[in-house]
Order: sequence, then structure tokens, then C-alpha cells
Amino acid sequence: MKKSYVAIYALMVLLLAEAQLTMAVTCSPTELSPCVAAITSSSPPSKQCCDKIKEQKPCLCQYLNNPNLKKFINTPNARKVATTCGTPFPKC
Repeated sequence: MKKSYVAIYALMVLLLAEAQLTMAVTCSPTELSPCVAAITSSSPPSKQCCDKIKEQKPCLCQYLNNPNLKKFINTPNARKVATTCGTPFPKC
């Protein structure tokens, strides 16, 4: 019984940490600037690009719903970069 309390506590800590990380993200499309070269050409994304895509994941639907950004974000290369970085392209 003692182990189940520890497991529940650990799960709660993980969920709270995830919530804080999600809430701490500032949605700014300029944060994706390390990905410009990979999105506009066929070069592979850098580690910095992948880190930024993962960080900005909660914001991707917001960017896709913005007509000014959608034409840059919703492209085959952008989808390829997201997939390469291990961040599935969102369905908004």
C-alpha cells in the first residue's frame, strides 16, 4: 500500500511539472527562426531547431490558425522537419 502512495505522488509531480512547462511557453513564431533553413530548403533540422519545435508545440495550432503564418508553417518541408524532430504535426 505504501508503494501505491509513492506512485501516485510521483505521477502528480510529473503532471504538475508538465503543466508548468506548458504554461511557461511564450508563443512567439520568431522562436522558430532556427528552423528557417530546414523549412525553406531540404537541409536537415539542427538540434536547436528541434528543441524549439518541441518547446513551441503547444503553440503550433495557434500559428496554423493565423493566415499570415499558415502559409509558412503548413508546408511539406515544415511537416518533414516536425516529423524529423519527433514532434508530430498537429491536427487542429
